[in-house]
Amino acid sequence: MGSRAVKVLGKLVRVLDAFTRELARPRTVDSGSNPQIGLALGGGFARGLAHIGVIRVLQQENIPIGFVAGTSVGSVIGAGFCCGLSAEELEDVALRVRFKHFARWTISRFGFASNDRMTGFLRRTLKSMTFEELEIPLAVTATDFVTGDAVVFRSGDVIDPVRASCAYPGMFLPVNLGGRLLVDGMLSNAVPTLPLREMGARRVIAVHLNGDGMNLNGPRHIFDVIGQCFSIAQQRMSSVWRSAADVVINPDVRGFSYDCFDRAAELIVAGETAARLAMPAIRAWLAEPQSTTLGQSGVAAAAQPASAPASSL
Repeated sequence: MGSRAVKVLGKLVRVLDAFTRELARPRTVDSGSNPQIGLALGGGFARGLAHIGVIRVLQQENIPIGFVAGTSVGSVIGAGFCCGLSAEELEDVALRVRFKHFARWTISRFGFASNDRMTGFLRRTLKSMTFEELEIPLAVTATDFVTGDAVVFRSGDVIDPVRASCAYPGMFLPVNLGGRLLVDGMLSNAVPTLPLREMGARRVIAVHLNGDGMNLNGPRHIFDVIGQCFSIAQQRMSSVWRSAADVVINPDVRGFSYDCFDRAAELIVAGETAARLAMPAIRAWLAEPQSTTLGQSGVAAAAQPASAPASSL
């Protein structure tokens, strides 16, 4: 072998050695440029249309959302957002949707309505049918009716988990999925901040739809009674999900009934207004100079807050 060939070979060996050492070197990620922000969308039936206003502001402000978790109506809005629908597209759907588009009245010992029509509604609305196809990682929460355990879906079909997450007890029939009888995720994850931490979110934005005082003149019917019971229970349990939230956005949805889909435009504005108030704190995350050292796996080490037991599917 000539001297020239030896030099070329030696240079190639040194380049490969340097390349190998670079791959093995721990990398540093600037939390300002890669904040890994999670968005938790709580339940609230029609009042959940306020989530669209929050999403619109986040998109206008170019806030990078890396993870989304949704409960009940939050899972519907979350699935739409994660599959690539813009706030304008979500608003267009919200302005047209009514109760009849995803539910039908029925006679059963377990509820007054079935949300089986939601299957067709979601197939017409979403661009992706599985969690793996979504542009943004999504977690959908439901509750095991028998055990009371939280159930978190992150893979497989999206539609059935969303239906289960929206199975409001007393109104909708429970959804049998994988041999488990599932009901609304609000019972176990009123605002799903904890699943976001488990997914790797360093910062969490929680959107809470507080319905206190929505029926100042008293309940109109049994659904108002059920809804107010949920609101009371959520307030008593709020310390759990709030402990995993960095910012809580509270759209003013007082005075909006559980089924006021005809007031979608007002609810979206309520979401926008509340999100604007939170923007200074959220923008500050993007300017933080802190950095986090990553191991060779590239997965950031993040402190995980205490959470209630949950099973992931």
